[in-house]
Amino acid sequence: MELKRWSVEIYINEDGDDTDVRAVLSTSDRTVAAGSGQARRNPVDRLVPEIGDELAAGRALIDLGHQLVQLAASDVRESVSHG
Repeated sequence: MELKRWSVEIYINEDGDDTDVRAVLSTSDRTVAAGSGQARRNPVDRLVPEIGDELAAGRALIDLGHQLVQLAASDVRESVSHG
């Protein structure tokens, strides 16, 4: 059995009420992919400031997930065309 380790780093940038997040995936074979997500703070959210971080990070991870699915589909198409 082969154990692989992939790492995701989350970078959060807050600028006033805007939060931008970049989720960067690094794999053991040095494949790198990145997703992004944004959130804008609702005035009500000031009581729980991490809401913007959570939303933006979740959106970045969803974006990253979509990219990985597209990458896999592309790899399947390539393997079929060469097979």
